[in-house]
Amino acid sequence: MESPRPTNSREQQGYSASEPPVASVAEDGAASASAPLDRERLAAAPAAQASAQPPSWVLVARLIRPHGRRGELVAEILTDFPERFHERSRLFLIPTERVGSRPREVLLENFWFLRSRMVMKFQGVDSINDAEALRGFEVAIPAGERAPLEAGSVYVSDLIGCRVVDLNRDEADVGEVVDVDRDSSSTELLVVRRRDRREGDQDALIPFVRDYTVRVDAAHRLLEMRLPEGLLEINAPISEEEKREAAERG
Repeated sequence: MESPRPTNSREQQGYSASEPPVASVAEDGAASASAPLDRERLAAAPAAQASAQPPSWVLVARLIRPHGRRGELVAEILTDFPERFHERSRLFLIPTERVGSRPREVLLENFWFLRSRMVMKFQGVDSINDAEALRGFEVAIPAGERAPLEAGSVYVSDLIGCRVVDLNRDEADVGEVVDVDRDSSSTELLVVRRRDRREGDQDALIPFVRDYTVRVDAAHRLLEMRLPEGLLEINAPISEEEKREAAERG
């Protein structure tokens, strides 16, 4: 069995004032101003299960293709803590392209690592045909089963949808967090859809660091920050005047 991948999960990392100023995420979608960010996202329950408060799911893997002849499947790992599968025998399969279908509860019989991916064997899936029928399904756990976080931590999935306010500008409403970019920079970046967005404007990229972050209120979808002057202008689109000047220089 190969060793688990290094930390890059979606379950347990969060904002921490005691660590270096970099953001982080864990297996079930946690983000921290001190650890690596997780890409795991909460998935809305299919329409067939919709109710006044539809259940939510946290994606931990995506089934890619059958492996072998006994029903095993190769899966893309969507958690930075794949070792936690040792603690999770009950999983749910969500058919992403079949809107309205119910998630299917399954028992994980076995799993092992295959390079950067994982091979999974579910109870009752015992042939190539059985496995082929699950191609493309997403593997999820109920949101309520996410790993507990340390004090001061927040799930990345809880950051998505938060309204960012800048306390340095009289609580100005900057916009809404729509994603977290952990690939473009050594520091995790909040992708913020600007409230004053105009056609053609780019989303603002705000470093999720301890020095800028004041408070994360996941319950009220609010992220209070103190942003340096000029930070939001870095991603501002080029004005028509600037385009003309650039053309003249060219």
